[in-house]
Amino acid sequence: MVNKETDITKIKREAGEALKKAALSEEAKSYLLNNPVLFNLLLKAAKRYIGGETLEEALVTRKFLREEGLLTSLEFMGENVTTVEEANEATQEFLRIIKALKVENKPDRVSLDLSHIGLFLDKEKGIENFRLLAKASENSPIDLFISAEGVDKTDEILDVYCMFSKEFSHVNITLQVYLHRADQDLQQILQNSRGKVRLVKGAFEGSKEVLLPRGSQLDDRYIEMMKILFKTGRYCSIATHDAELLSRILTIIDQQQIDREKYEFEMLYGIGTDLLRDLKKQGHLSRQYIVYGKEWYLYLCNRIAENPENVFLAISDIMKGDCNFAEVN
Repeated sequence: MVNKETDITKIKREAGEALKKAALSEEAKSYLLNNPVLFNLLLKAAKRYIGGETLEEALVTRKFLREEGLLTSLEFMGENVTTVEEANEATQEFLRIIKALKVENKPDRVSLDLSHIGLFLDKEKGIENFRLLAKASENSPIDLFISAEGVDKTDEILDVYCMFSKEFSHVNITLQVYLHRADQDLQQILQNSRGKVRLVKGAFEGSKEVLLPRGSQLDDRYIEMMKILFKTGRYCSIATHDAELLSRILTIIDQQQIDREKYEFEMLYGIGTDLLRDLKKQGHLSRQYIVYGKEWYLYLCNRIAENPENVFLAISDIMKGDCNFAEVN
């Protein structure tokens, strides 16, 4: 039995690695985009994890979730643009999101990768584009959250964040707990910024020299970093789908009587939605992270790669008749 379980674990790991490689394959992506039948089949599976292909569709998904009492965060999918024109187009799309959310004038959130608006293509252009977004959302109830990216981009992302945090109080950051440098990153944030902090375990590839593998040591570090944020009074977005870790966190929140206005739980759309609803029912601020756009191929592969058993859900979704975004969840 032990050998069988080990074999299953190995198969899952290898399947996950294969899916991540497929996600990065430009040849596979091109084939998909130019094959209408395959495109439409996989889009059915993608609908479980994305809010739509357009902002208008994502806003409908958002409306359904907010009617349930869930908070939301919106992101236009994409990263590592190859031209300044693409970076500018992405920036204009984020400005559209901000404009749409400002109409309601209610607390909300926009998340983005700095690479998507050109930071690693042309640093000055990336900073210029982010300033446009920060200015557009200033003096509104909209938070801007900078997302985590590959390990090699961490220094520049944190530097840009700290620079903007001095000027804009609504600019916030995501920290990856699995990095060996995470403790130092947290101290840098506490000393040089004032924004909210989203804690994620981390999902990008890297060597053992730079990151911790999944397991108890990583969970313990997540807890310790969260406690530091609680102790310093810094708002913490607890972004994990790990039920066992969440159970430990809830115990700490209860024991320490943490102010419920100082933290929230945040989960990706289509993953752990029922768990998030339960947290909301318990009185915790709970947020659904919604992504949208036509670049969903990479996102779909990564969501399945995180748990290869999700391929069965994908097959089930593909076999269903046509469904709208937000109906799957």
